[in-house]
Amino acid sequence: MIQKKAKIAFGIIAAALLLLLAGGLCLPERLVIPVKGATKSDWNAKSFWFSPWGKSGVHKGIDIFAKEGIPVIAASSGLVVQAGFTPGGGNVVSVLGPKWRIHYYAHLKSIKAKNWEFISQGSEVGTVGCTGNAAGKQPHLHYAIITQIPYVWLFNAERYGFDRMFFLNPHEKLKSLSR
Repeated sequence: MIQKKAKIAFGIIAAALLLLLAGGLCLPERLVIPVKGATKSDWNAKSFWFSPWGKSGVHKGIDIFAKEGIPVIAASSGLVVQAGFTPGGGNVVSVLGPKWRIHYYAHLKSIKAKNWEFISQGSEVGTVGCTGNAAGKQPHLHYAIITQIPYVWLFNAERYGFDRMFFLNPHEKLKSLSR
């Protein structure tokens, strides 16, 4: 009897997780450029996956340059899963958005978002800065999009080829949003 109840409970939990996963993948994702007033001329489209790149080996995002203190806004609505300090990224915010993608904002001067709060697209998550391994460099936002569902077709045998399945090119997602 206990085994039967356990199997039923497991089935219900598995179905709920499957629905949650499918629901997250089905949500539409429309992005905005995450630095207030920025255009595609404020970042180098070729910097994504550029190597060599410091201690990380390869640049897994794009750097959007702006004056220090300019608002950084949520490119997508979502749940703030990290708001704090890391040695490399400095002040960082990570937002879990539609399609199970994490939008990663690094080198912030200040953080406005709070852990575990839901934020709307366009709301301020922080301000442009040069913290972490960007200290002493021109202020910018390091912006990365990390998928939680691997894109196996992006895998290759090169160095960091496994990581490539998880990091999407932000330029490809943002280039049509500005002239």
